[in-house]
Amino acid sequence: MEETVIKYIHCGRSIYSFSCPNGGYSERPGGAARQCPICLQILTFGLLDAPVCVPCPLRNGHQVSCAFLIGSAHGPSHLGEWQDSEIHVGLSDSAGLVYNYTLSGVQRDDRGWEQCVCVQLVPPSRPELRELWDTHLQLFALLPEWASERFEEEREFGSCCYGFALTFINRMRSLDNKDCLSRDEFTGRYILPRMKTVSLYISIYQTILQHGFHIANTADDE
Repeated sequence: MEETVIKYIHCGRSIYSFSCPNGGYSERPGGAARQCPICLQILTFGLLDAPVCVPCPLRNGHQVSCAFLIGSAHGPSHLGEWQDSEIHVGLSDSAGLVYNYTLSGVQRDDRGWEQCVCVQLVPPSRPELRELWDTHLQLFALLPEWASERFEEEREFGSCCYGFALTFINRMRSLDNKDCLSRDEFTGRYILPRMKTVSLYISIYQTILQHGFHIANTADDE
């Protein structure tokens, strides 16, 4: 997921491709041709219709403090809805250390979450809450319910890493005088909108890899 995706309009359609190192817009990744994949004419743009970069919705979780993170051990391309691989979630502290519940108990990772979905839950403008988050996360990770021998029991109830993260988030919401959220509420409010964006981006990215371009349908531009 290292290529930059750009979007431009030609022949009345939105077209996505990778940007070329020399600043051109190629029909094929790394190629020199600058043709519209619909009409095959050479592409020319004015200032008002120049191609724009499409920001990647994946971020480095070690650089997003006090956040809920979603990643995959198989790489970011496996975060799309069309993939059935198991995803993994964790919580970053203010320094970017990621706490996550695994078969070995609670892990504290300083690497491995460089491309993931990030939901920052404490804004930088609230340093007192960030400090509280760090203190409580350290203590929370030591609780006996997150011991390694209880992992299979938690997984049987559909909890595991998600349960670890959401239980802590609700603890922090209580300390911040906010109502706790059910799993469905948290998923619907914070996760599904982001996963929809990520899934669409990955789908477009994979299509460009295979064909050199992606011609958008209506859903892509919504």
